[in-house]
Amino acid sequence: MKKFVLFLCFVVALALAASAQNQSDLPAWAYVVRPADYKGPADDGSVHHVPNSKGGWTATQLNDFFYVADWHPEDHPPMPEIVARGRKPEVYACGVCHRADGPGGPENAALAGLPQAYIVQQMADFKSGARRSALPERRPAHWMVAVAEAVNDAEVAAAAAYFSSLKPRKTITIVETDLVPKTHVVGWILAPVNNQDKEPIGQRIIETPKDVEQFESRDARSEFIAYVPTGSVARGAALAKTGGDGKTVQCNLCHGPDLTGLGAVPGIAGRSPSYIVRQLIDIQRGKRASAAGLPMKGVVANLNQDDIVSVASYLASLAP
Repeated sequence: MKKFVLFLCFVVALALAASAQNQSDLPAWAYVVRPADYKGPADDGSVHHVPNSKGGWTATQLNDFFYVADWHPEDHPPMPEIVARGRKPEVYACGVCHRADGPGGPENAALAGLPQAYIVQQMADFKSGARRSALPERRPAHWMVAVAEAVNDAEVAAAAAYFSSLKPRKTITIVETDLVPKTHVVGWILAPVNNQDKEPIGQRIIETPKDVEQFESRDARSEFIAYVPTGSVARGAALAKTGGDGKTVQCNLCHGPDLTGLGAVPGIAGRSPSYIVRQLIDIQRGKRASAAGLPMKGVVANLNQDDIVSVASYLASLAP
């Protein structure tokens, strides 16, 4: 028995070591994690404002997970209760992270215009464990699992119907470059340290808000700059359009001729490149394993990180 227990401990240790190794080679610029000593801005009682809005909220109100600061109510129909307020104590308001009309950000998914059935299926996958993150300690992924486990079918249906009815808009400007601003972590995203310091981009995508304060105020009209390696858009276009001589499969076969979706298959044009990178890696590593997503396993099997960066850069350059 003692030998068996020792053997079992050895197997568990190997599994944990392998898991740690698999996580250590994830691109930190895509799987952004807050430093242990991270402290967000304190609430000094001041009221925050954003361009072209009459709204105004304090930092505490903006960070309330059960209240959506709706800066531009004219941009969308009335939000369902589950989107605008959630359900205490377990179900956060969908619009807090994904914003009032669903554009999301680099740290999570854009929901506007996704097929209703697809949104419902993703929530079921989060709940069942068929969809996870390769870095589960990232809080946005952790929160999605917790919400999916607590939300009911009627609430999912209401949120899915709402977000699928909205028209997505282009929020990302692609800049091909060899040098990028030095960045640090703000919330769950990257932001420039200042306006002067630069560093080589390497084989990364550095996606930042054009206005960090506007983004932190959860303004759905926030826009982003995605710095990508020089030439990556053309390389990604070749892979997406031709399959790269058998390396992968043309994206339009499933996602539609303009990559804006086909039936229950979601659109991938104009999406956050950071998000796309995470999803392709998660699929490669078996973290998105539902029956509906299995065809993607073969599509990404032969892609290396350079390929993934190029495909994500190309997709983000398109209109949604």
